[in-house]
Amino acid sequence: MTITEILFYAFSAVLVVAALGVITARNPVHAALFLVFAFFNSAIIWLLLEAEFLAIVLVLVYVGAVMVLFLFVVMMLDVDVAKMREGFTRYAPLGIIIAVLVVVEIGSVVWVKQLEGISEAAVTVTPDGYSNTRALGELLYTKYLYPFELAAVLLLLAIVAAIVLTMRQRTGLKAQDVAAQVSVRARDRIRIVKMDAEKEVATPPESQSPGSQP
Repeated sequence: MTITEILFYAFSAVLVVAALGVITARNPVHAALFLVFAFFNSAIIWLLLEAEFLAIVLVLVYVGAVMVLFLFVVMMLDVDVAKMREGFTRYAPLGIIIAVLVVVEIGSVVWVKQLEGISEAAVTVTPDGYSNTRALGELLYTKYLYPFELAAVLLLLAIVAAIVLTMRQRTGLKAQDVAAQVSVRARDRIRIVKMDAEKEVATPPESQSPGSQP
């Protein structure tokens, strides 16, 4: 077993533990941090598979942007953790069934690939100076341009939805009424008061006592 295989299995085990922490953590913030840890381990696995662009995108986009958005939403929505725990046992059987189906599907794919085997002709050798980042960019902006733009629109909608959820009506929330600000008039906000000018009266100097020196 090579060092690459050892690192692959080690980071894969850590990734599985982090994924379990996401679904078992009682605090939503802790679950989000476990998800960040899972993303980092996934990026390392992508690096081991020589997919540097996907690893960098996973760290920059998901860890640097999406997870920050998740943390803001979790902390600003004031999630009722006790209420969420009440429905956990009710949906646990359905979750177990779905998890078993996913494991069976992944196992079947791996089993079929092992039966077919990998021929030497299927192993591609990258030439010198080959850049998978450039090759992926050419595919994204030519063949998969519309799906790429659709994914960008979906991410924009997710950001707008998160902002709308955080700005819901609740006690003590200072909301901004744009229509009221646009229709405001100067006389409704400023009151001009006219006052008569007053002449300053000069006060006489204090009288000196008889015994004082000038």
